[in-house]
Amino acid sequence: MTDTTSELDEAVTGFDIAERATWSAATWFAVLSMAATSFALVSAEFLPAGLLTPMARDLGVTEGTAGQVVTATASVGAVTALFSNVLIGRLNRKAVLVSLSALAIASNTLAAFATDFWLLLLGRAGLGVALSGFWALSVAVVARLVGANATGRGMAIVTLGVSLATIAAPSMGALISDWLGWRVAMAMTAGLAALAMLLQALSLPTLPANTSNSLVDVFRLTKRRSVQLGMLAILLLMTGHFAGSVYVRPFLEQVTLLETESIAFTLLGFGIASVIGNVAGGRIADASIGLALGVTSALIAVSALALVLWGAHIGVAFTLVSLWGLAFGMAPVVLPTNLSRGAPDALEAAGSLMVVSFQVAISVGAVLGGYVVDNYGAVGPLILTAVLAASTVTLPLLQPRN
Repeated sequence: MTDTTSELDEAVTGFDIAERATWSAATWFAVLSMAATSFALVSAEFLPAGLLTPMARDLGVTEGTAGQVVTATASVGAVTALFSNVLIGRLNRKAVLVSLSALAIASNTLAAFATDFWLLLLGRAGLGVALSGFWALSVAVVARLVGANATGRGMAIVTLGVSLATIAAPSMGALISDWLGWRVAMAMTAGLAALAMLLQALSLPTLPANTSNSLVDVFRLTKRRSVQLGMLAILLLMTGHFAGSVYVRPFLEQVTLLETESIAFTLLGFGIASVIGNVAGGRIADASIGLALGVTSALIAVSALALVLWGAHIGVAFTLVSLWGLAFGMAPVVLPTNLSRGAPDALEAAGSLMVVSFQVAISVGAVLGGYVVDNYGAVGPLILTAVLAASTVTLPLLQPRN
């Protein structure tokens, strides 16, 4: 390994509880390699949104069938998350992370060269394994790199890759598929994963396992009140978010009466604001995780409810959607950090519960939002978002005192 790696080796053999006053260049490099990995993985996850039409046409399936590649990634990821930290046992965590990136390379390559739909699904399932394994380990690895008291700041940098991928992947995927074909766009995500793997190999220090999780250990954590409340916060807030955000376009079309170009501009504002929220979320989470959770939940509740009341006005709608984006950018930092504070001695097992909670919330939110929008119109999902987010605001008050 390089000198950069050896500088951190001794410091990360256990979970460092104290925040390092200043991060060394080696620490920054290691954390940024994790951010690059999150960008590569999430770009591959969201890419099909911009490729569905040419992909479906080329493989001879309907667009609805082609859309199941997203379902395959999420469903496999949810199941894998429960077992990932159990299966890796006492393997070196650096070796595991590099291997997960290698799996992402292989999965994206298989998807790019798939000759039929089932091979494409197999490639996407492999991506689901890589995604869930990475996120299940992410909080624990970041805590070892920067210290547990700076986990929020570290996770903000890692999840910045998520915000950037959410903005870039669908639009860039659509453009590249128009210019060079959907297979080239898919192959480029394999290239991103290869770059991330190289950065991990060069920058991550040796991360020997200091615990070996069993499925019993994972489920035992659910008896802790702080962990229960952390999982509940994810389930409530993310179910509410995805119930409304997935169907915000019909609201903007039917209530705000925006044209396609204006909707795209509004959603761009959401994406840019989420990047800002990502950075702010890390700072607030490290200062007070209860305050961070309360602010994140309140902003989503207020923006969704205000859209229902005043969203017919174009300027107001743009501002409120951007405010929603700001809060959504905070959520991937605040929610995992909040859950991890309930299990500082078992961060990897807590990471598994975190990933499962997110995947369940995403699935349930999309289903509930679909039911509500079909039966109660475009305003209904936003009311559901406001109610669930407002319910989350009270959870910090229920946390047991240290």
